[in-house]
Amino acid sequence: MDEKDKEQKNVTREEHLNENEQDYEKICYICRRPESKAGNMIVMPGNMCLCHDCMQKTFDSVMRGGVDLSKIDFSQLSGMPFMNMNFVPAGNRQDTTDTQASNRQKIKKKKKTGPEFELKDIPAPHVIKSRLDDYVIGQEHAKKVISVAVYNHYKRVYADGIKAAGKREEEDFGRQEVDIEKSNILMIGPTGSGKTYLVKILAQLLDVPLAIADATALTEAGYIGDDIESVVSKLLAAAGNDVQRAEHGIIFIDEIDKIAKKRETSSRDVSGESVQQELLKLLEGSRVEVPVGSNQKNALTPLKTINTDHILFICGGAFPDLEKIIKGRLDKTVSMGFGAELKDKYEEDPNILSHVTNKDLREFGMIPEFLGRLPVTVTLERMTKELLVKVLKEPRNAILKQYVKLLEMDEVLLKFEDEALDWIAGEALKRETGARALRAILEENMLDIMYEIPKDPNIGEVVVTRAYLEKRGGPAIRIRRQEH
Repeated sequence: MDEKDKEQKNVTREEHLNENEQDYEKICYICRRPESKAGNMIVMPGNMCLCHDCMQKTFDSVMRGGVDLSKIDFSQLSGMPFMNMNFVPAGNRQDTTDTQASNRQKIKKKKKTGPEFELKDIPAPHVIKSRLDDYVIGQEHAKKVISVAVYNHYKRVYADGIKAAGKREEEDFGRQEVDIEKSNILMIGPTGSGKTYLVKILAQLLDVPLAIADATALTEAGYIGDDIESVVSKLLAAAGNDVQRAEHGIIFIDEIDKIAKKRETSSRDVSGESVQQELLKLLEGSRVEVPVGSNQKNALTPLKTINTDHILFICGGAFPDLEKIIKGRLDKTVSMGFGAELKDKYEEDPNILSHVTNKDLREFGMIPEFLGRLPVTVTLERMTKELLVKVLKEPRNAILKQYVKLLEMDEVLLKFEDEALDWIAGEALKRETGARALRAILEENMLDIMYEIPKDPNIGEVVVTRAYLEKRGGPAIRIRRQEH
């Protein structure tokens, strides 16, 4: 190919770029922000684009250092492409067009109007609960409440999509347009009762991104700690920086009881009531700018705008001492005389949290505006010995099934006696950390078995007994039958 053909090919390539220029936006060479965020760009020779902020900072740095710009030979500078202000070498035209393409990015297509999914794609409440039953033992009322709340939330998302498209179907919505409010969820339950696990299974079932944040790290804007927007930033990261997918996700804020109002404090409550106040806008629905790939906002971090109106917020916490507040309120209603309720009726009630009201939560330290944006309240039961035994062996990914699978890889059959399971559940109750204690107990007691079994290829079956767990003997071991 001669020089004339090469030059003609380069010109054709440049014309193609110019024709499709409306499909692209410029990116700042320094801060990497697109034109939609940083504003109009200054185009330097070599199609290198700089935003006004970076250009101003560069000149400020140069002038602050006392550099005389008239004495600088820009043609001799290196480190940036084509800083020679006078010409671009003819042999580098191909590089020029490549740089032009790399310094631009495709403008994302506008969101299509209308719902992102069909109504039939939303699983019905009984379907959601049946899937939760495969993984979560007990908590029947909590699973039913969550299933209905999630179903109603995504029907609201669908209805808003219909409204945005301007399609009003009288048979679906009636003649009068009705706005459906958000159904954010407040989960109250002792530690180890399955709050976080329920939310994880729920996100897997619905195939939506999930972000789990800890309320203890949140502080008021301007103080050391995570800002409120960091919660949404985690969801954006979980969605692969896809804004449209993130806006239909779930955010679970754990340890929400830790941001209750401090009852006796003389200093500013930057991690309590102030955080509740700032969470209001997210829970109700607002447009927030969050950094991409970072928890901190600065000039070098690109920002994306996310609408939290369709994000389902689930707040969970153990709420220690809430039981005392509930018992105190219920004891005041006890009367005297025949047929009256006994004063100690609620002292030993294992499900005392099910009697919680907004008045109890306000006394605990949650502000009314915050509770008003969490209309669905779910209480989880305290784990009993019988429930812990079921948790050990019945869920689809039960802990015992995991150990059985591990030893199956060594061609060894693992079994547990019923008395051994009762002992494990009893020990878990003593630790008062709910189902979370089961794995810790098994890890401690299965260590020797998992270490010794692979040594002997003749072992075919291991039975874990209560005597072994109580350190009064060893597990029952059966040698595999030798083939002659």
